[in-house]
Amino acid sequence: MSMRNIAIIAHVDHGKTTLVDKLLQQSGTYRDNQRVIERVMDSNELEKERGITILAKATSVVWKDVRINIVDTPGHADFGGEVERILNMVDSAIVLVDAAEGPMPQTKFVVSKALKLGLRPIVAINKVDKPDARVTEVINEVFDLFAALDANDEQLDFPILYGSGKQGWMAHDPAGPQDQGLAPMYDLILSHVPEPRIEEGPFRMLGTLLEANPYLGRIITGRVVSGSAKPNQQIKVLSGDGTLVESGRITKILAFRGLERTPIEEAIPGDIVSIAGLVKGSVADTFCDPSVETPIKAQPIDPPTVSMTFMVNDSPLAGTEGDKVTTRVIRDRLLKEAEGNVALKIEESTDKDSYIVSGRGELQLAILIEQMRREGFELGVSRPRVVLRRDENGALLEPIEEVIIDVDEEHSGVVVQKMSERKADMLEMRPSGGNRLRLVFHAPTRGLIGYQGELLTDTRGTAIMNRLFHAYMPYKGEIGGRRNGVLIAMETGEAVAYALWNLEDRGPMMIEPGWKVYQGMIVGEHTRENDLEVNVLKGKKLTNIRTTSKDEAVRLTPPIRMTLERSLAWIDDDELVEVTPKSIRLRKGVLDPNERKRSSKMKQEVA
Repeated sequence: MSMRNIAIIAHVDHGKTTLVDKLLQQSGTYRDNQRVIERVMDSNELEKERGITILAKATSVVWKDVRINIVDTPGHADFGGEVERILNMVDSAIVLVDAAEGPMPQTKFVVSKALKLGLRPIVAINKVDKPDARVTEVINEVFDLFAALDANDEQLDFPILYGSGKQGWMAHDPAGPQDQGLAPMYDLILSHVPEPRIEEGPFRMLGTLLEANPYLGRIITGRVVSGSAKPNQQIKVLSGDGTLVESGRITKILAFRGLERTPIEEAIPGDIVSIAGLVKGSVADTFCDPSVETPIKAQPIDPPTVSMTFMVNDSPLAGTEGDKVTTRVIRDRLLKEAEGNVALKIEESTDKDSYIVSGRGELQLAILIEQMRREGFELGVSRPRVVLRRDENGALLEPIEEVIIDVDEEHSGVVVQKMSERKADMLEMRPSGGNRLRLVFHAPTRGLIGYQGELLTDTRGTAIMNRLFHAYMPYKGEIGGRRNGVLIAMETGEAVAYALWNLEDRGPMMIEPGWKVYQGMIVGEHTRENDLEVNVLKGKKLTNIRTTSKDEAVRLTPPIRMTLERSLAWIDDDELVEVTPKSIRLRKGVLDPNERKRSSKMKQEVA
């Protein structure tokens, strides 16, 4: 059977996963009486909750006796490690662009990787039925983007489709026809996408995706570059530098057939398959016949820009809510994650009880922490820090990001002011329709940590911010951090409503009555710059004197809800986030107040 391998590229929320749903439905993948699941490719629980694609996944459909392998790529640059590997498996890409928003930073990121590999993309303008759609301008913006990314003449001569993934139609004209469904897209894939390149020689495959199966063990997915493989065949695994990782037998070969992974008797060249049976082979390794000596060259992965310290939870409430609390268990989980996610880097710190985890951005690390807490882990996590470098002359370099903010005109002033305070340089300000402006900045990653929440507050929730790693550039100097201090619990116990009510003048609270607190735990934000220790356990004194006036009712202001991302962005360098399966608490790194004063004095003396 003839074959095509294609990836779908899009920014977050531009309709990529919905389009894949419709491609599966209209190709006859489902039975007539089969229940159709919405956003079927978002198999991960977190993906369904957040509405974003985190893990790259593959599926396949058959159209006119041609098998089309479709790869769904993440739309966020924080998960770029997935994207860079995935593009090695395909021969073209569909660039899906929102008809109103146009190409956005994450589209730019993935498209730049695809163009560098020489892929000839198809452009699909999605959501043309939106009232604010601006189809002609968006096509011009896509062309300008391709030109800016050094696309060659063949790549610039891209075919264009228009339609609505949600309504399940694509056509060569924005007006339709709509009754053909996605047939024009299937036909264009068959005519525009070349058949997989097949090289001479015995079996070779580059590992691209890694997962664990309770029955089959490690499963590695990739595209067969040359030769073929069968179950029970002897193969070996070579690392990127050509050293032997292991030898073994293939126990099972699985291929993507619609939504299912079906066992097959032979993996043919050009197909995307999964093989089981090896225990050490990982992502970016070459799985090959024993006679092969040179590995397949893997795409280089962009370096991590943000790091955080993961440590054992040592608070007084440790072990009360989770069952995975020891250093060894946390270490094994982090190393397992780093195996399958090549964009992550794990280092053991000097005190042996904590690990420095480096990744692409706060979102990538926050997703990892969220997955771990759902698995029953308890841990303490530090504030995100940027990964600094030095150039050949010894000068300090820091990561700079390209930031695009879409905002209402009335709020643009405060956005420009806050970004300049964060050492950002404004590159462009232009209208984007509907009394909105698009502001483009180059800003240090340090300054952007924690800015998302502040931006939404400043713009009444109307601004949309998108970020993309730009380059390492000279260090821009000190950037001011959080201005307010914190309210710290001075005793261990359960919070009392009367005490919280009396403390409301000191600042907004982050806890509710009845919550367990301990000495050194952060219970609220102080209205002033200094930290303040408070007693949240103090109840009302009872007397035997009767009065005619009724006691005042205790009416508390609702507390600030600290989500995981908000907590990580909000804390200071001497504070930690305590993460458990049931709670997210903020605390000081040193819980004892006397020890805390001593350590801050020592730091001042050193400075």
